[in-house]
Order: sequence, then C-alpha cells, then structure tokens
Amino acid sequence: MTGMSETMARLGAAQKSSRGAPAYSRFINRPLGRPLAAVAAALGLSPTQVTLVSAVSTFTGIACIALLPLGWAQSALITALLVLGYALDSADGQLARLTGRFSLSGEWLDHFFDAAKAVSIHLAVLVAWLRYPDLDPVLLIVPLGFAVVASTFFFGIVAVDLLRRIHRLQHPDAAVPERRDGHSPLYSLLVSPNDYGVLCLIFLLLAVPAWFVPLYAAIAAVNAVLLVAASLRWHRSLRALEPAL
Repeated sequence: MTGMSETMARLGAAQKSSRGAPAYSRFINRPLGRPLAAVAAALGLSPTQVTLVSAVSTFTGIACIALLPLGWAQSALITALLVLGYALDSADGQLARLTGRFSLSGEWLDHFFDAAKAVSIHLAVLVAWLRYPDLDPVLLIVPLGFAVVASTFFFGIVAVDLLRRIHRLQHPDAAVPERRDGHSPLYSLLVSPNDYGVLCLIFLLLAVPAWFVPLYAAIAAVNAVLLVAASLRWHRSLRALEPAL
C-alpha cells in the first residue's frame, strides 16, 4: 500500500498542464487515469502496452455501437468501454512521465489510435442510426459531418503543435508569445462540448433516439463552431511566428 501511495503522489506531481483542457478531461479523466497508471507501473507495463489496452477497450466500444441491438444494457456497456479506454489513454501518458519511458514510436501510436477513433466513432453512430425506427434519413448527414469536424479538429491540433515545435527547434532564441487563457475552470466548462469524454457519456442515451439524436446533433453543431474559432486562432498564432522565419 505504501508503494502504491508513493506512486500516486509521484503521478500527482507529474501531471501535464491543464491549459486548454476541457472539464471532463481535466477534472475526471486525468484523475481516473492516475490509479490506472499506478497499477500499470506496479505490473511493470510499458506506456505502449497501456496504449494498446486502451485501444482494445475503445474500439470494442465503437464496434458495439455499430453492432449491438439498442437497449439500456448495451448503452451502459458501450459507455463503460469508451470511458475506460479514454482513462487508459490518459494513463499511458502519465505512466510515461512517471517512468521516463517516453518514445517517439509510443507517441505516434497514441496519435494513430486517436485519429482512428475520432472518425470511426461517428461512423459507428451512423450505422446505429440506420437501426433507429422512423429516423429521417436526412439526419444521417449529422454523424458524417461530425466525423469530418472531428478529423479536421484532430489534424489542426497535431499540425499546429508540430509546426510550433519545428519553429522552436529552428529558432531557439526567438520569442514565442504564450497564451495566458485556458487555465480557468470556466474555460474548461465552455469547451466541454469538444471533450471526447462528454461524447463517451452521452452513449448512455443511445437506446433512446428521442434523447440521443438531438443531444448528439447539438454537440456536433457546437464542435463545428469551435472548429472555426480554433482554426482562426491557430492561423493567427502561426502568422505571428512568420516574421521570425
């Protein structure tokens, strides 16, 4: 028990910045990932092995969305698998920081699975909606559109981070303006619709089309708006670096 307590304390000190993190990821998912990372450390697992377990849980949940009949038990199972997969997705990074076992291949694998789930979860929703009785076929454009938004959002985040890293390597002495926003709990709540964890939770309502469809559509619409706002901010931030090139 003492060893586990010490590991938890070390994990608590090894958390990454909360800047820009939505509420579920910041206040629920990271704390959920902490004991999972501690257990993984006690078992001698590598961060890559935790990533693979996370992927198994996540993609099993996504497959269940597409394949299982609609029902409360199935919805609960899907949500549990997605929530566990997301918590493990946090645990692998925490384990890497705890043990110092960071690897480029491991980071690539983590992003690879994130990119796959960003699109596949919405395509699974489309398949599930085909089983909804009396659903207007026009609404099938919602999960298709959400898949496009999610994929573009993921690319934008990864690409802007990569370009900023390249700039820092090429110009280590250049002044880089820092964002000072994004730390407050209010900001975390405002960007919650963009939180994958919130998306995981709404699958509890998958068995009830009258609830799930409008809630999912509303989150899709807000994500589209957030994507436009984020893309403008990313573009401005990269333009601000150009005079130093």
